[in-house]
Amino acid sequence: MQITAAVMREKGGKFTLEDIELEAPRDDEVLIRMKSCGVCHTDTLPRDQVVPAPFPAVYGHEGAGIVEQVGSRVSKLQPGDHVVMSCNFCGHCDTCQTGKPMYCRHFFKANFGFARMDGTPTMHKGGDVVHGAFFNQSSFATYALGTERSVVKIPSDVPLEIMGPLGCGVQTGAGAVINSLRPQAGDSIAIYGAGSVGLSALLAANVTGCAIRICVDPNEARLQFALELGATHVVNPRTTDPVRRIQEITGGGGTQFSLETSGNLTALRQAVDSIQIMGECGMIGAPAFGSEIGLDTWGLLLGRKIRGICEGDSVPDLFIPKLVELYRQGRFPFDKLIRFYAFDQINEAVEDGEQGRTIKAVLRFPD
Repeated sequence: MQITAAVMREKGGKFTLEDIELEAPRDDEVLIRMKSCGVCHTDTLPRDQVVPAPFPAVYGHEGAGIVEQVGSRVSKLQPGDHVVMSCNFCGHCDTCQTGKPMYCRHFFKANFGFARMDGTPTMHKGGDVVHGAFFNQSSFATYALGTERSVVKIPSDVPLEIMGPLGCGVQTGAGAVINSLRPQAGDSIAIYGAGSVGLSALLAANVTGCAIRICVDPNEARLQFALELGATHVVNPRTTDPVRRIQEITGGGGTQFSLETSGNLTALRQAVDSIQIMGECGMIGAPAFGSEIGLDTWGLLLGRKIRGICEGDSVPDLFIPKLVELYRQGRFPFDKLIRFYAFDQINEAVEDGEQGRTIKAVLRFPD
């Protein structure tokens, strides 16, 4: 079918809206009419070749829409369902089979392969391939293909246009707290980075009852917003040593948990140094491939832990409905992070996010 998609044709380039052809859904695939799609930092990684990726390509991996058509082997979805599109996984390897699909042995191929798992393309323009299936979506388009395992049905009575970020950025931040670190009521946490992932983590820290909730970010406007969302303390690393300040706040010991969400290596080292003996640091941010940091080995010997966290340790079919219910109850107001843009404003949306003017840009598609 003919669709309109935002196509990236060169390193560091701009998106252009183009008419291209999307293949019909296969037996295990779902065709979704897009209503909205979040813009995520991960969408810039293939554009800037931080991860190797082909051109021309269609990105977008926080899609929300309405099911138009399902393949013959799809059983959990039907036309008319409201859905969120999440990341892809093979469903067959040992980590998938043991309930950890975010650590799928084939995660990179499934999400950054720019093709179906069997290597076949999903998009063309004329006789040329347009590389799609980004995160099994390429949802910067009026229609997208997904598979049953990576598409999550949500209730039809919640606003569909805000739900897309639950598929990646919001579930990543919230899941890192709720699923990975698992603080108990009264615990302390320091969150490095007050973007959409970090602020989603803050909202989750509110839900779990963390008593001390510290946000670290160089953007003063975002720090003030973090206070509005429930941070008990904020730290600007441009003017204050965050490790020293966090020790002051906690009486010298540091927090029980910390989370680095920006991919900044200096912030990651500070996040590790911020935790107390037996504390745990979670790493979400994605620096360039091959990046390394130095750590205080004696500090780690005293029971401190650092762990990587992918997509919030989520099982999307289980976790996204929980976040929707928390939103309905008014306990997880992630919609406060969102600013809407028309689909043809995609370049403005990306730039505003990169410049810190917008926390979570969401594209809305014309009916």
